Amino acid sequence: MADGSVTPGHMAALFSVIVWGLTFVSTKALLEDFEPVEILVIRMTIGFLVLCVLCPRLLHVTDRRHELWFAGAGLCGICLYYLLENIALTYTMASNVGVIVAVAPFFTAILLRLIYGDGLGRGFVLGFVIAMAGICIIMFNGQELHVDPLGDTLAVLAALVWAFYSVILRKIGTFGYGTLQTTRRTFMYGILFMLPAAAVLGFDPDLSVLADPVTLGHMLFLGVVASALCFASWGFATRRLGAVETSVYIYMIPVVTVVSSAILIGEDITPLAVVGTVMTLAGLIISEFVGRERLKAVESRSRAADGGDTAVHDTDTVPPRIQDDRRG
Repeated sequence: MADGSVTPGHMAALFSVIVWGLTFVSTKALLEDFEPVEILVIRMTIGFLVLCVLCPRLLHVTDRRHELWFAGAGLCGICLYYLLENIALTYTMASNVGVIVAVAPFFTAILLRLIYGDGLGRGFVLGFVIAMAGICIIMFNGQELHVDPLGDTLAVLAALVWAFYSVILRKIGTFGYGTLQTTRRTFMYGILFMLPAAAVLGFDPDLSVLADPVTLGHMLFLGVVASALCFASWGFATRRLGAVETSVYIYMIPVVTVVSSAILIGEDITPLAVVGTVMTLAGLIISEFVGRERLKAVESRSRAADGGDTAVHDTDTVPPRIQDDRRG
């Protein structure tokens, strides 16, 4: 695939991780009035409705078995990942969760190796080690290491289900449907899977607080931008770059969080945080570019096994794809 054709994929992945790195501000503000599961259900419902507006055309599957893949994506990427992460935060430190969840790209590469039999490549492994060391420096900067078996295990499971989501998303990309259509269908299943969890954990939000413009703004940011637009752009990036190459961008989320914390809420950036940020970005670059040939080999084999190159299903830029989806 030509370099020019993958540039929109890199931009889409970058957009998603930047926004996801900023969500802590809105989530922190909303936690004053809502429980975590309430925020999750409301934001995903908003996201689903936005996707319905952007792409009102119904998705007619060409094979009923495709529904199982959509259901799997909704279960892993929309429901289980966020539930496991939020529950983990109630048991262990946020820094632990941040570091553990960042292992998701490695899990994604492992899954692809198990499925398609390809090695990970020295560049990818070296980049992973450097990035994880940088993330640890960022997250544990000035804090004591605290291990909670239950909370940390839940965080590991969250990283693992995100890896499954990435691989499933790669498979969905071979079906030939529009990005917005597939994201909307994934959201539908994710919300359906959330309902039993919401019933067990308790779901009784006070929606009157959304009359406050600031609170409403935070919820809309999470629902419209961080959910609908980011998941659609992440799906687009996965089609263009592949599951592993896209997931590597997850390394950037802690970096965005550190920088945005300093800009938005005035937190200090310590020298250790700067070192960790540089190491994380270096690891990202090494994984993406030094190990690129190996990643391309993995993705090429997965495309062959899945039935062909998925890039033909998307245009060269994001806007035309969105326009195609809206036209029906």
